[in-house]
Amino acid sequence: MDAKKKKERSSERGDATDGKLDGKKKGKHDKDKPWDTPDIDHWKLDKFDPKWNDGGMLEESSFSTLFPQYREKYLQEVWPLVTSTLKEHGIKCELNLVEGSMTVATTRKTRDPYIIVKARDLLKLLSRSVPAPQALKILDDEMQCDIIKIGSLLRNKERFVKRRQRLLGPNGATAKAIELLTGCYMLVQGNTVSAMGSFKGLKIVRRIVEDCIKNIHPIYHIKALMIKRELAKDPELAEQNWDRFLPKFKKRNVKQKKVKEQKKKPYTPFPPPQQPSKVDLQLESGEYFLSAELKAAKKREAKKEKQEVVLAENKRKREAAFIPPKESKKVERSSDAGEQGNKSITKSDVSVMAESLKKKVKGMVAAHGTADTKGVDAYLVAPSLQNDKKLKKKITEDYATEEPRKKKRRKVAQED
Repeated sequence: MDAKKKKERSSERGDATDGKLDGKKKGKHDKDKPWDTPDIDHWKLDKFDPKWNDGGMLEESSFSTLFPQYREKYLQEVWPLVTSTLKEHGIKCELNLVEGSMTVATTRKTRDPYIIVKARDLLKLLSRSVPAPQALKILDDEMQCDIIKIGSLLRNKERFVKRRQRLLGPNGATAKAIELLTGCYMLVQGNTVSAMGSFKGLKIVRRIVEDCIKNIHPIYHIKALMIKRELAKDPELAEQNWDRFLPKFKKRNVKQKKVKEQKKKPYTPFPPPQQPSKVDLQLESGEYFLSAELKAAKKREAKKEKQEVVLAENKRKREAAFIPPKESKKVERSSDAGEQGNKSITKSDVSVMAESLKKKVKGMVAAHGTADTKGVDAYLVAPSLQNDKKLKKKITEDYATEEPRKKKRRKVAQED
């Protein structure tokens, strides 16, 4: 008997070693199945057929959830739509405004056993301010939801509000970018983030949201997702590692304010000396022994002095507006000063000019034997009029007329 068992075991081991997959030994029941072909998509979700469960549910299953008071009015308006949609799947629902709760339960007409879980998710989304038309999409088989709790990730309320706002971005731009890249619907409400989409997209959304609350900006994830989307279009890079293409952001240490270290005072077992009280100070200054009238008079004087200082300061400020600004001194030359300057200049210069002219005239007399000093005397008599243009013109004309006469006289004298 023992020999037979050993043979059977060895034969089983031989069968197991014959069918190897990826270098691993296959177990006793892990064998190739003739109906399992490569063209089969194992991840495909077939639509539920009611014929698969003709008998229905054996027992009733129900879920209920509470909703905030501000959602009461909206839920009342939308509840007929929710009721009619759930009725198609054989689910009954109830809205209790007294307790503030919503309840869903299976009926005898319910065929899909998983639809009650979908109805439970629908109630969660409705209570988290997701619009009803969007929340009803959760009843589809391919749509999943995830409610991310972010309220307990951070203690400081101000930081939490600031980082939660990063998820939305300016005018909701960041949230819209996340929705387009992940293919998921996202709604930030209070201490939770509601997301709807595929399992793969929800996983990415959860990582982005949690990292954002941990002080990692969503723009880094958005940039990486955009690069991955472009790389996925290239069939050559499908089986390669994409790490070399993805950006690597280094964490920078932001300079923080240096806390001033307070020097510890040396320890002394004795307590510090007691500070003098108000009565002690009055005793030292002698104010304690003054009568009530003198004390009041002293207070009035101190108050009056303060008022006088304030009044003087206010008066100075008011009068400052009426003080004229200082003007810059400009040197203006008057007409009298100009005339005096011209006179001083002419007096000093004319004497020199007169001597030079007289010397020239004497030289001319010696050379030509004529003593005509009429032009020179006229020039010296009226030196102040030498700038007159008319006088200059007249002198030049007289000189031009006298020149040929002199030439004629010289010729006559030479002939004689």
